Amino acid sequence: MKTIIYLNWIISIVFTLCYAYQFFYIFVGLLKKPQRYVAHRNHKFAVVISARNEEAVVGQLVDSIKDQNYPSELVDVFVIADNCTDDTAEVARNAGALVYERFNTEQVGKGYALDWMFKIIETEHADKEYEAFMIFDADNLLDQNYIMEMNKVFDQGYRIITSYRNSKNFGSNWISGGYSLWFLREAKFLNNSRMQLHTSCAISGTGFLVSADVIRNNGGWIHHLLTEDIEFTVDSVIHGEIIGYCGDAILYDEQPTKFSQSYTQRLRWAKGFYQVFAHYGGKLFRGIFGGSFSCFDMLMTIMPAMLLTLMSIIINLIAIPLGFLTRSPETVDLLWTLLQTVANFYGLFLILGTITTITEWDQIHCSTGKKIGNLFTFPFFMLSYIPIAVIALFKKVEWKPINHSVSKTLDEVRGKIEA
Repeated sequence: MKTIIYLNWIISIVFTLCYAYQFFYIFVGLLKKPQRYVAHRNHKFAVVISARNEEAVVGQLVDSIKDQNYPSELVDVFVIADNCTDDTAEVARNAGALVYERFNTEQVGKGYALDWMFKIIETEHADKEYEAFMIFDADNLLDQNYIMEMNKVFDQGYRIITSYRNSKNFGSNWISGGYSLWFLREAKFLNNSRMQLHTSCAISGTGFLVSADVIRNNGGWIHHLLTEDIEFTVDSVIHGEIIGYCGDAILYDEQPTKFSQSYTQRLRWAKGFYQVFAHYGGKLFRGIFGGSFSCFDMLMTIMPAMLLTLMSIIINLIAIPLGFLTRSPETVDLLWTLLQTVANFYGLFLILGTITTITEWDQIHCSTGKKIGNLFTFPFFMLSYIPIAVIALFKKVEWKPINHSVSKTLDEVRGKIEA
């Protein structure tokens, strides 16, 4: 039983060593001001939106793109109505998008839809000579300066750029608040800090730019694991790409409010991370010894937290019942150690949530009471990831769409306090 206690401490030490550098990221985010860029010219972009039964929200996204403070002749909007059974295509067309309807029940998922669209653009719109593509989900909304700000960073030579991911419905409940706070923390204290340190950032689902050269060199969108965003990130980092970040390009994203939806989505994420580790972990590991800090950073992103947490759970779930059965005197110490681990986990995310809420206070669009209340539920949201990660290890997972229904304008998102 003492051996189990020692193993718990070893896991805690390894966990700390793996992620200590992210505490340095926090200090960078707090103390170092982001660099401001100026574009020497305006580039030509194609916006690509993959939408499946998104009639309630896709029109407002297209409207927010059409309302950009950027020359409209340099931006074309393409919507993939992917296996839709509603009026997504019609709504998107009425809003001014170029809509292509795709029906394929064999190749299901955003990655396949993107690849299909890129090939159409390459053949039917080659004369437009797009320099880069911006990728969004149908439930997104863009700040009026989004494309202008992304253009500034793209003009510096970055071929892949991610942006500031905010929320349309932070204050709906503890689930949407948990997601929202995590993405704000990811933007401010991961990608922002990486950008300041000139290491590679990470794509997170939606709201990113990819150079047409990258798509062309890859032969389209070739990433089709369950988490195509992190797969694309990892593959790009392995090939030496430095992914940039634009904190002034603000995107508003809808978050799930039901635990059933959250479970389905995070189960896919967890399984996808396992897949990415299985496919790319070895290459990342070799990249570390080749001198790439970005490879180390991405390796820490996709695996150790889950692996170490799973090891700790398995060890303790086996040891504690055995300890009680054998009446081992160390069982109480083991139980106490486990409780301390949970308390430390809660305290860590309470601190991370508090720092993020303070620094991003003006970007969180809900009442003060909900902002503060979410600090105490955020750690529980993160703790709920642990059983999901365990289930994902053994369960077959397939891509499933998440229903979106938060239909708001930018003014409503930023100015209206939710009840």
